[in-house]
Amino acid sequence: MNGVIFDLDGVLVSTDELHYQAWVRLADELGIVGFTKKDNERQRGVSRMESLEVLLEKSDRQYTPEEKTELAERKNSYFKESLNSLTPDDLLPGVLDSLKMLKERGIRTAVGSASKNASYILERIGIEPLLDEVASGLDVTKSKPDPEIFLVAARKLNLPPEECLVVEDAAAGIEAAKRGGMLSLAVGPLYETIGGTFCARDLSRVTDWDTILSR
Repeated sequence: MNGVIFDLDGVLVSTDELHYQAWVRLADELGIVGFTKKDNERQRGVSRMESLEVLLEKSDRQYTPEEKTELAERKNSYFKESLNSLTPDDLLPGVLDSLKMLKERGIRTAVGSASKNASYILERIGIEPLLDEVASGLDVTKSKPDPEIFLVAARKLNLPPEECLVVEDAAAGIEAAKRGGMLSLAVGPLYETIGGTFCARDLSRVTDWDTILSR
C-alpha cells in the first residue's frame, strides 16, 4: 500500500451527535415527530439530500425539489454552527499517532468524505498538515456505496486504486472501497460486522500496520 484514504466522521472525529441535533432541530421546525438515533444511523456515509429523505419519510406532506434544497441547506447551517465547538481534543483515539506514523513511512494520505464541510472540520481538529489531499462532497455527485469519492481521492494522490487502503466505519463505505478495487480497514462500533479486509475497534488498536501496508 502506498496510500491510505480515511473516511472522516466516525474514523478521524465523531460529529454524529452534532449531526443528530441539527436534524432534530429541523424536525422540530417541520413538526416531524419520532426522528430517532436509529434513523440518524441510516444517514451515515450518504449525501445530505439522501439524509434529508430519511427525515422526510416521517413527514405527512410532500416537498418540492426547491423546498428540499432549502431544508438541506438549513440543516447544514445548524450543523456548521455546532462545528465551531470542535477542537483537536475531539480527535478519535489513535488518529494523530497513525497519521504521523504513515507520514514517517512515506505513505500518502487523504480524506474521502461525503461531507461538504470536510475541509472546515479538518481545520478545526488541526490535522490538515498531516494529510496530503482531501476529497469531499464538493468533488463528487454519487454517494457511497458508489466508489466515486475514493476514486477521486486516489486520483488526487496520483495512485492507482489497488495501491490504496480505505479506512471506514460504515458498511456503505466498505462496499464503496470494494467496488473501487481497494482493500479496507473497518473501525468503529460495527468494525467486526461490516466486511472490512482488516478490522480494529479504533485506530489506536491497529497492531498490524506492517501486514496491512505490505498487502
